[in-house]
Amino acid sequence: MATPQAAAPATGEEQATCVAAARRRTFAIISHPHPGKTTLTEKLLLYAGAVREAGAVQGKHGRGGATSDWTELERRRGISVTSTALHFEVGDVTFNLLDTPGHKDFSEDTLRVLAAADCAVMILDVAKGVEPQTLRLFQVARARNMPLLTFINKCDRPGLEPLELIDHIEKTLDIQATPVTWPVGEPGNFQGVIDRRSGDFHRFERVAGGSKIVPTTVLSGEQAAAQGSDALLAAQEEVALLDAVGADHDHEAFLAGRATPVFFGSAVSNFGVGLLLDALVELAPAPGPRLDVDDEPRPLQAPFSGFVFKIQANSDPNHRDRVAFVRICSGRFERGMRVLNMRTGKPFVMSHAHEVFAQERQALEEAWPGDVIGVVNALDLNIGDTLFAGPPVRFPPIPSLAPELFAHVRNRDATRSKQFRRGLSQLDEEGVVHLLTRTNGDPAPIVGGVGRLQFEVATERMQREFGVHVGLEPTNYTVARRTDESGARALARNSQAEILTRTDGTMLAVFTSEFVLARVLVAHPDVMMDELLIR
Repeated sequence: MATPQAAAPATGEEQATCVAAARRRTFAIISHPHPGKTTLTEKLLLYAGAVREAGAVQGKHGRGGATSDWTELERRRGISVTSTALHFEVGDVTFNLLDTPGHKDFSEDTLRVLAAADCAVMILDVAKGVEPQTLRLFQVARARNMPLLTFINKCDRPGLEPLELIDHIEKTLDIQATPVTWPVGEPGNFQGVIDRRSGDFHRFERVAGGSKIVPTTVLSGEQAAAQGSDALLAAQEEVALLDAVGADHDHEAFLAGRATPVFFGSAVSNFGVGLLLDALVELAPAPGPRLDVDDEPRPLQAPFSGFVFKIQANSDPNHRDRVAFVRICSGRFERGMRVLNMRTGKPFVMSHAHEVFAQERQALEEAWPGDVIGVVNALDLNIGDTLFAGPPVRFPPIPSLAPELFAHVRNRDATRSKQFRRGLSQLDEEGVVHLLTRTNGDPAPIVGGVGRLQFEVATERMQREFGVHVGLEPTNYTVARRTDESGARALARNSQAEILTRTDGTMLAVFTSEFVLARVLVAHPDVMMDELLIR
């Protein structure tokens, strides 16, 4: 019998990679629109010391806008329309925070971001609980077995009773909700939270503005009990009930995506943010080996590898730049290193890489697994590309959603046809819209999207960035599925459906209604009709 060979001892470089990766926390923030996602993002930066003063989505009296909503379009509309990467440190822990758009029309951008995150913070409005877009994003996270922390926001306003809210979360999401903090006071009369781990009472103090860190008064359980507050006594009884039923944090279940630790607070009033940030340091998982397309893990200490999950063009109005956001999966990144692009087989020199903090950039000399870096003017990189050095690897493709709306795009200025084509191509590469063509010879391009707001953003960017005025003429198609040649043959004589082709060659079967799609599926059960696309 052959004697098993001992594994070779780790080199200094490999050890350094594992140590650096253990310090990383890469997480996304997801939610339905308007529960305070951008506000919480800004306050996490404030409490981490990454900004001196928290911004507001719609600033007043000269206050700056939110760090994560840095584009002119976002500042004017007061919503997030694109994801943002924010790199900052808390003590010896390095965070890569990925802020995502909350609006359902930009769900594709959120899907791409979740592919790059190791966990997520899910924000719920205390008065509304789990809303439709939250549920949709949760299902995406669950499909990835992604650990989730839950932050119940706006607790200083009227809302659901906390026990009712916990029950609602568990029934709606089929997940165990384990409160780490517990609110004191009836909805609308918020007085603070009890930290179930220590029994301490963190007293809520309402502040105006909320742009600065607010000192929090912390009382021990004994000190709080001596005050004899009816609200506090009621909360302590509810905490005792939670203890009795075993609603305690289960770290193994959390990492497997079966349980979510819950925190209560008010981001706009800076309350509960510090406790959440501490929990991210303590509970959020560090990067682990990333599975490739064959479900084989790429070890952290393997040579450099990473994948492109986002493209952002023209983020600097003074330069026609194009930034590829790369999530590092293994090894050490060094400025100027030579890697291979698995899709093209061509070498790529990473000379212009930056540490990303919204619109701000800083030249980057090295980075490690879990980090998100911005590669500037990466014209040869596309969403989903795998970059590697050493042994080849290909990471799974990034899914996107099938469009639900379609429109012909008309150039209203024939003298700017070159800019028209370049602008549409750029928006397609970024994933702002899907650029499609018909197979019947009609040369007019078609754009597809999940919602109308995508079309508004695309139209505005075409005008602002490329100087092209475009008109959109809606089609009567409302459903799309990814298909192949067999699907094209099945729809050859169907007057309520046709085949559109994406720029990467993907064939989309589009239908005038779900009913038409259902009839096709009944008549041709073996034909591929997939709701998810691949980039």
